[in-house]
Amino acid sequence: MTAEIADPQSTRSERQVWAILGLLFAGWLIYRAVFIGAGSAYVADVNGQYQSATYNDFLVGTAVYSPVRTVGTWVAAFLTLCIFSFLYRDNPFYKFAEAVFVGVSAAYWMVIAFWTVIIPNLLGKIWPSWIQSWAMPGLSPVRDESWWMFLIPLVLGGMLLWRLSPKGAWIARWPLAFIIGSTAGIRLVGFLQADFISQIHNTIVPVVVVTDSEFQFWESVQNILLVISVLSAIVYFFFSVEHTGVVGQVSRIGVWVLMVTFGAAFGYTVMGRIALLAIRFEFLFDDWLWLIDPAHKRLGL
Repeated sequence: MTAEIADPQSTRSERQVWAILGLLFAGWLIYRAVFIGAGSAYVADVNGQYQSATYNDFLVGTAVYSPVRTVGTWVAAFLTLCIFSFLYRDNPFYKFAEAVFVGVSAAYWMVIAFWTVIIPNLLGKIWPSWIQSWAMPGLSPVRDESWWMFLIPLVLGGMLLWRLSPKGAWIARWPLAFIIGSTAGIRLVGFLQADFISQIHNTIVPVVVVTDSEFQFWESVQNILLVISVLSAIVYFFFSVEHTGVVGQVSRIGVWVLMVTFGAAFGYTVMGRIALLAIRFEFLFDDWLWLIDPAHKRLGL
């Protein structure tokens, strides 16, 4: 077998085509930004807070050009295009946008956790007067009677930091085991109450529905299908009896029930992702390029 060797001339031609398309697209962006004002952001003062300007704000003349939001719009559009570039192939632009997204997300949640968990729920319980003096003026300076119990998570949190040390990494296993065990126990109780018992309760329905001495046909059919579907799905996972004869036919119905359930769940997930994709396209074509409704934004120029 002979390996296929890429033609240098075709590779060069492909790069030239993409370079020309990129230059044309960049020129088109410059034209829309300079002569039409695409990508510009306007704000209006609403009760002392600046919000995105609306059509009425342009009419009454309260819309003000915002250079900060304009830069943010162009940066967001650039990062969105970098992510979309992965549809062509893996490239440095996609890796850059991916690294920015992961880094910003990690930093954002770290700051959120610091100001919503560590400060009020940990340090604010142990040293309330100190936290009140510089972080939370509305916090009571009086300690609770059981304030010393918050020293336990403080010590466990400090032990987790030993994970960064090569020689003391084993110390972090103790708080990590506590976190995993307690989380699993709490989630198990919540799952039993919210999902398991709730599903059993919703399955116990009357097969024949009668309301005010009147037979409800469609509600009865719905309940019958629900009971049959649940029982057939349970039979499919009952492996103590060989799936032959009547048991095999019922378990086959259970397979269809499971496939319909998985398909509906997958379709719901895809629908959510398509909605997110539509939002990004709306941002690119409307907020950035002004292709959907540019007329009302030109009023602010």
